Amino acid sequence: MTETLLLIFAFLLSAGCGFFSIPVIMNFCEEKNLYDIPNSRKMHKNATPRLGGVCFMPSMLLAFVLTMFAFNNYTGYSQVTFSLWSLYFFISLMLIYGVGMVDDFVALGAKTKFTVQIIAASLMPIAGLYINNLYGFMGFQEIPFVVGAPLTVFYIVFVTNAINLIDGIDGLAASISLVALAGFLVCFVNEGLWLYGLLIAGLMGVLVPFLYFNMFGDSKHNRKIFMGDSGSLTLGFILGFLAVKFSMHNPNVMFWRPDCMLLSYTFLIVPSFDVVRVALARIWHRTNIFKADKNHFHHKLMRAGLNQHQWFLICC
Repeated sequence: MTETLLLIFAFLLSAGCGFFSIPVIMNFCEEKNLYDIPNSRKMHKNATPRLGGVCFMPSMLLAFVLTMFAFNNYTGYSQVTFSLWSLYFFISLMLIYGVGMVDDFVALGAKTKFTVQIIAASLMPIAGLYINNLYGFMGFQEIPFVVGAPLTVFYIVFVTNAINLIDGIDGLAASISLVALAGFLVCFVNEGLWLYGLLIAGLMGVLVPFLYFNMFGDSKHNRKIFMGDSGSLTLGFILGFLAVKFSMHNPNVMFWRPDCMLLSYTFLIVPSFDVVRVALARIWHRTNIFKADKNHFHHKLMRAGLNQHQWFLICC
């Protein structure tokens, strides 16, 4: 019961941070003229603030820290131990968050962002987090570090870019992430990993106010905002991390779960399918795989005559 209340508290605290900070960010964008300008590839018609994702990580971490502080004061003992693993994860998260925020301000090149993503993802196997078991997929069970480490880096970078690339219509990336996070929350809580549940609840909380301003805000009166790369890259990296964490076989943390890898993939199947299809199409047509286009699933639905709310319901 106490743990459930903690999850609710973390969710509400993060949501409150979002409802407070997002209007502040929109006013800052208006003052500094930081807008996402419409063009032939983009679907919005008015210049819109693009720094909504700046509040994602701070709100998540603040909710986590304050929730644990309140719990520690209530019980009288600490639930958190800081280790080298915690440090590596925080550094990786800051790298992704930082490169996304810089890109929102000065528009970095795709290769620069890709390089930083690889560096951030590589810290996870160094810290001991890597895919070490395929649970019978293609006949493989346990796999060595030399195979699991690059596979982990590839998968985290893949998911990070999948969320970034699917962020093309109002609410799509945030809502898909929210559904995936809810799935991971149930999985981690069922395994008794409440600390991960608190992080997830904190991230879910801030997505609620973002979705409110993103989907129902009025761009003509500066009440609408996009998450930008600071948001989509952060969401993608955390989802990739959670997928690897839940897939990794570690008997000291949770029992043998032969379905854990399938569950992790299922939560992310929509953005994964989209990015694979788009990448294969670009390779087939011999175009730059990093070059943005209008060949994503939501673009095809648009050309089929559906409006944004209809695309949103189909994709989610």
